[in-house]
Amino acid sequence: MCIPPPNVTGSLHIGHALTVAIQDALVRWHRMCGDQVLWVPGSDHAGIATQAVVEKQLWKERGVRRHELSREDFLREVWQWKEAKGGEICEQLQGLGASLDWDRECFTMDTGSSVAVTEAFVRLYKVGLLYRNRQLVNWSCALRSAISDIEVESRPLPGRTELQLPGCPTPVSFGLLISVAFPVDGEPDAEVVVGTTRPETLPGDVAVAVHPDDSRYTHLHGRQLRHPLTGQLLPLITDSAVQPHVGTGAVKVTPAHSPADAEMGARHGLSPLNVIAEDGTMTSLCGDWLQGLHRFVAREKIMSALRERGLFRGLQNQPMVLPICSRSGDVVEYLLKSQWFVRCREMGDRAAKAVESGALQLSPSFHQKNWQRWFSHTGDWCVSRQLWWGHQIPAYLVVEERAEGDREDCWVVGRSEAEAREVAAELTGRPGAELVLERDPDVLDTWFSSALFPFSALGWPQETPDLARFYPLSLLETGSDLLLFWVGRMVMLGTQLTGQLPFSKVLLHPMVRDGQGRKMSKSLGNVLDPRDIISGVELQVLQEKLRNGNLDPAELAIAAAAQKKDFPHGIPECGTDALRFALCSHGVLGGDLCLSVSEVQSCRHFCNKIWNALRFILNVLGEKFVPQPAEELSPSSPMDAWILSRLALAARECERGFLARELSLVTHTLYHFWLHNLCDVYLEAVKPVLWHSPRPLGPPQVLFVCADLGLRLLAPLMPFLAEELWQRLPPRPGCPPPPSVSVAPYPSARSLEHWRQPELELHFSRVQEAVQALRALRATYQLTKARPRVLLQSSEPGEQDLFEAFLEPLGTLGHCGAVGLLPPGAAAPSGWAQTPLSDTVQVYMELQGLVDPQTHLPLLAARRHKLQKQLDGLIARTPSKGEAKTQRQQRLSSLQSELSKLDKAASHLRQLMDESPATGSSEL
Repeated sequence: MCIPPPNVTGSLHIGHALTVAIQDALVRWHRMCGDQVLWVPGSDHAGIATQAVVEKQLWKERGVRRHELSREDFLREVWQWKEAKGGEICEQLQGLGASLDWDRECFTMDTGSSVAVTEAFVRLYKVGLLYRNRQLVNWSCALRSAISDIEVESRPLPGRTELQLPGCPTPVSFGLLISVAFPVDGEPDAEVVVGTTRPETLPGDVAVAVHPDDSRYTHLHGRQLRHPLTGQLLPLITDSAVQPHVGTGAVKVTPAHSPADAEMGARHGLSPLNVIAEDGTMTSLCGDWLQGLHRFVAREKIMSALRERGLFRGLQNQPMVLPICSRSGDVVEYLLKSQWFVRCREMGDRAAKAVESGALQLSPSFHQKNWQRWFSHTGDWCVSRQLWWGHQIPAYLVVEERAEGDREDCWVVGRSEAEAREVAAELTGRPGAELVLERDPDVLDTWFSSALFPFSALGWPQETPDLARFYPLSLLETGSDLLLFWVGRMVMLGTQLTGQLPFSKVLLHPMVRDGQGRKMSKSLGNVLDPRDIISGVELQVLQEKLRNGNLDPAELAIAAAAQKKDFPHGIPECGTDALRFALCSHGVLGGDLCLSVSEVQSCRHFCNKIWNALRFILNVLGEKFVPQPAEELSPSSPMDAWILSRLALAARECERGFLARELSLVTHTLYHFWLHNLCDVYLEAVKPVLWHSPRPLGPPQVLFVCADLGLRLLAPLMPFLAEELWQRLPPRPGCPPPPSVSVAPYPSARSLEHWRQPELELHFSRVQEAVQALRALRATYQLTKARPRVLLQSSEPGEQDLFEAFLEPLGTLGHCGAVGLLPPGAAAPSGWAQTPLSDTVQVYMELQGLVDPQTHLPLLAARRHKLQKQLDGLIARTPSKGEAKTQRQQRLSSLQSELSKLDKAASHLRQLMDESPATGSSEL
């Protein structure tokens, strides 16, 4: 597998931690099963983010702007930053226990990746899948660069909304529809009113469009309108794309700044007017009164001019979707630019068919629909970025030349300038030495190199690895469209360049949300940093992180208050294993994953339970203990047989969970085995046996096997705890132990199948029911220290035998004294507490001499009063919205059951008061 390469500038968030926890668990399991495993680490050069970080650092430390340096000097600064800071991601991965092949670590700007990127660009260009064209692109004015569709966040606005944007001194209002009148030429009283949410683009309008069937404008077909700002004549055109029922049914056409308008303009032969520059200011085409103004400052000036000219027709709230640059927070502009584009239709069709045919399997399968939708709407991919940090595009402009029969600039592509010069010479018919070539200063979209990561990491293009063998699985977070974009690009480029899919399965895990189901956000103050959960952090440190972020004062106040409420004492230290186990305990094949710190704390307590269990087991084994071979171990008692059967079942369920890649089944199985089977039952049941003299030989051998195999089962999920404890176990004789639990054989279901005894487990489940009944009786009569005698009576002879095999552990686990069997049909002992276990089994517990009725009756009455008050309140209360009916009913039933038990106990105690102290003992 390859890890989805995280940005070299960033730190791992909780979604990364989930990805790593799942991938590492799968990797470790396969290793322990004896498979050859390659898990390739790497990081992404993150063109935009890294350049921004270094630019800020240069300005802060030296007061230098990027453009004051040469490109070479700036790139040298970036590489120095990468060498100093870029290793933090790897340190965090190692802290999460990621068992990556670190000697194969890759970086998307290293030599191998650069060769692969150049080769891919050249090959795509030669087959016509990569071209240069002037067309609309998503443009970030703050970054002064084109950005990908996936980097455009579509933010819905309900109406008027004020946003603070980069480069704007004051907040800017959005979600407003401005109505503007376009006078009809030659008719002084006639006008067409157009609604727009972007008045700053009015100078770029080249037409007004209406639907051809809209009867309101039929009489104006073919007429011309006066531009409300310039007075120039604009055609009124008809186009079926116009929606007559929206607004006034008339729309302004701005081909240079709207994708929809660009298509309409092309259909009608309209020339676009660029009125917004790369930096977000107005161009000279707008006139002196607007030129150089920030576009949103110009917006207000345009509104004032419309009012002065009497052409402003109103303003109203308008729900809208605003395109925001996810990298800078600025509003995205659509600008006409000459850029390099990858044709995606053909490659996208192949990616879609790969899923349809089953060659690429998506898990869970319901993601197939999203995959098909994604590729059915794939447009061409703009891969040019106006940055210095990244892979410089291997394309060259032949200066002062035009391609034959073409009015456009002459561009050539080559793996090197020498190769490009040969191509240029052949294209122009001139000697290559006479030609002047200028390399495109732009770099490629970071996603271009990231999409090649699985191939370049294994030596492509020098070698073409068998990717079906090396990459049977990839993994990404469904909550992030960025990662879906990445895997889609991998599939498209991989099938085109190598004829292979980069993997045969994709496991799509859910987004991690907070414990309340909310998306983690800095503005909500609910972001969980994996490092804080692992090591713990004080509240003031959490608050300081917020203050050092980029939240505005209002957002900061809300986030700080929420954070203080959620983590009043900070976040306690939970450890890596607890975090990994908590993350994997959620079903990755379902919906969003809601994670709370308290849940991770619970897993930390589970780790402590395992630690204490091993301390006890090692103390029992002692220094001279010699383990038997597991295949020779035979249980010497029903309890030994039961725990070995449960261990074999745990191995089977873990194997099933790993094969299905449903790690929640594995975590549930291990939690249940260690906590509820081994610690709560078997260890407690055999403690008295272990102190017998002489000590029986069976239980210590069973304890060793449970510890050995139990830790191996646990190792893929809790590698640190499993390693530490497994190394302390005594070695088996006859063969050297594996150097690490991570390479010890994983217990297979088949090898342990001979221990499985489902019928015995079923029998013992009845014993456990009896244990719960005894504990409930002890609690009802508040027998804290006393060890009362117990009798079980069954009307079925077969059940008598079932309990007889477990009488000693039944007494131990029920915290009782001697446990006996009352023959079927025998009279119930007088003065003993009684509770039914089933229709055929009754449980009796001795009370005389152990309980003082006069002391306990008032206590029972007080408890009853408290429970009755709770029941009355629950009945009187109107169910809250969203309260589950079944939960309410369960609570009612539980309270009623407790009240019934208390009433029965009180009745029994009153009966004891009426009887002589000797009655019960004489009858027994």
